[in-house]
Amino acid sequence: MNVRKISRLAFVASARPEAQEARARLESTYGGVPMADAEVIVALGGDGFMLETLHDQIGRPTPVYGMNRGSIGFLMNDFAEDGLLDRINAAERATIHPLVMVAIDRNRRQHRALAINEVSLLRQTSQTAKLRISIDGKVRMAELVCDGALVATPAGSTAYNLSAHGPIIPINAEVMALTPISAFRPRRWRGALLPHNARVTFEVIEADKRPVAAVADAFEVRDVVEVHISEDRETNLCMLFDAGRSFEERVLTEQFSA
Repeated sequence: MNVRKISRLAFVASARPEAQEARARLESTYGGVPMADAEVIVALGGDGFMLETLHDQIGRPTPVYGMNRGSIGFLMNDFAEDGLLDRINAAERATIHPLVMVAIDRNRRQHRALAINEVSLLRQTSQTAKLRISIDGKVRMAELVCDGALVATPAGSTAYNLSAHGPIIPINAEVMALTPISAFRPRRWRGALLPHNARVTFEVIEADKRPVAAVADAFEVRDVVEVHISEDRETNLCMLFDAGRSFEERVLTEQFSA
């Protein structure tokens, strides 16, 4: 059976000069089309720009193929101008589901945002945060004294979650990571792995004295008193990775890196 080859590409780039220059050259070579007409969006930049591009694609089915014109580039493919269509047509797909954050501030206003990597709660002052953690309505930790805590998706498990000593999660594992940030009490608690359909609630204890911010990727809410987090299974976001360099392979390699 003949499989139709992808040929219509839309190019987007971060503000970095090298990303903008790459976009101009690639559009000259491959004749970029408007995003609404594209079969694949090619994102040029770093991991932060990939997250921006994926957020822009929420509610749209178009897959995103990233090429690194930034710094880290864990979510990106290596940059090369030649053979781009062949690489994209041979690419492997990774489908991810974001987290939904509903944050309630001290004025009882609700703020809703999606997070592809993680939802973080962070202390706003020199005072440590005090958090109560409930899973599916049941209190599992009455008081966590810490700099903060986060809930990460598999896609985000190699980002802030890993820096906070949380576990790396394979992309197809139906779990989320709940990871403390600089836990003071209980000092030895390292977090938990939760089913992907778990509902996580953080309550901020002594919120006036110990203010806390909630951050869903780059969306921040200050002075929260309660934060609810769950997975959005209705939203599917697709990333493309070069053959032999799938997201699963990257995660496995990361676990054995020094």
